[in-house]
Amino acid sequence: MVEASTVAGVPARHGDWPFLLCYALAWAGATAGYGPLLTLLLPLRVAELAGPAAVPWLATLTFLGAVSASVANIAWGWASDRAGSRRAWVAGGLMLSSALLLAMPLATTLPALIVVLVAWQGGLNMVLGPLAAWAADCVPDRHKGLLGGLLAFAPAWSGAVGALVTLPDPHHGTGSGFAARVAVLALIVAASILPLLLMNPRAMPAATAAPVPLAPVVPPPPRPVRRMWLARLLVQLAEATLFAFIAYWFLALDPTMHAATMARIYGLLLALSVPLALLVGHWADRRARPWRPLGALAGLIALGLLIMALAPGKGVALAGYALFALAMAVFLALHSGQTLRVLPRPDRRGRDLGLFNLTNTVPSLIVPWLAVVLVPTMGFGALFLVLAACAALAGLLLLSIRTG
Repeated sequence: MVEASTVAGVPARHGDWPFLLCYALAWAGATAGYGPLLTLLLPLRVAELAGPAAVPWLATLTFLGAVSASVANIAWGWASDRAGSRRAWVAGGLMLSSALLLAMPLATTLPALIVVLVAWQGGLNMVLGPLAAWAADCVPDRHKGLLGGLLAFAPAWSGAVGALVTLPDPHHGTGSGFAARVAVLALIVAASILPLLLMNPRAMPAATAAPVPLAPVVPPPPRPVRRMWLARLLVQLAEATLFAFIAYWFLALDPTMHAATMARIYGLLLALSVPLALLVGHWADRRARPWRPLGALAGLIALGLLIMALAPGKGVALAGYALFALAMAVFLALHSGQTLRVLPRPDRRGRDLGLFNLTNTVPSLIVPWLAVVLVPTMGFGALFLVLAACAALAGLLLLSIRTG
């Protein structure tokens, strides 16, 4: 297969499309590896084991898992930089994380579940860290918006997988039911990532070529890097909250709502986000205005949260959630693509993306305890108001970036 150019401004050749499409599928598979599990299956499993103490136990699992993910993502990304290979690390991570996922149902106590979950987060980030840097190696700046649009397929695929693995079955709510669901999840993840691994290895010029002096490497202006990082962190506070506690919020709206219904709502909204992200990403590439759509989307996220917080009934609350979920899915996909534009050093892409990944994991260290403090006494509405203010601030930060 023809290799994609790694130089910004060089048009992608026709041979790039198989890589772009297989990469999008692989990223979607990696996302499906944690999305349905952490959003739906794990909270329900914790509720089954912990009963009324489910929220603090879930907060503990989320906190420790985020610590493991933060450290592992930076470490594995840095290791793939040093080794000059992304493919081998992704393959090894896939095998390790799949084995640990299949072992998760064997943990029948909450402490055992924590141990397996922390180890699984480490293995999964052995996939995610090098995989993120693989795109930075091969996709030029002029296609970062398109890449972001393709990455929107990931949460949609994760939502579809979530709907599949939560279909009602005779063992729903039992250990054997949980085991069957995670087994299906592991198979789907492997099938999504294998096509990329079976392609010809991709070149990594910065990692395999002889060292070059640092002087010719001109980093982008530091302010966009900082603002991009901080804006992502603020938005991810809301995403992490809904990611961990959405099942409980749905049940607060309607105690009879089934997990499969939750997954179908989530999956439908994510599917609708894919064409929207492709359209917005293409517009950003054509107009060379990567920051404006991100700022507008952050504002829509804030509006959705505000509606959810102040909604008088279930219908309006779900409408606010629909706006929030659509804007969030598009924002995260496009931000991931545009982040590759501001990386300062091509020979440290894996490490730098690991540092950017802290914006995904650090919120998971914060929001569980925020939820524990606010939700039992003031309800989800108070929490959503705080998160809406964070998202609005992120929008202002992104709109203040004036560079192209």
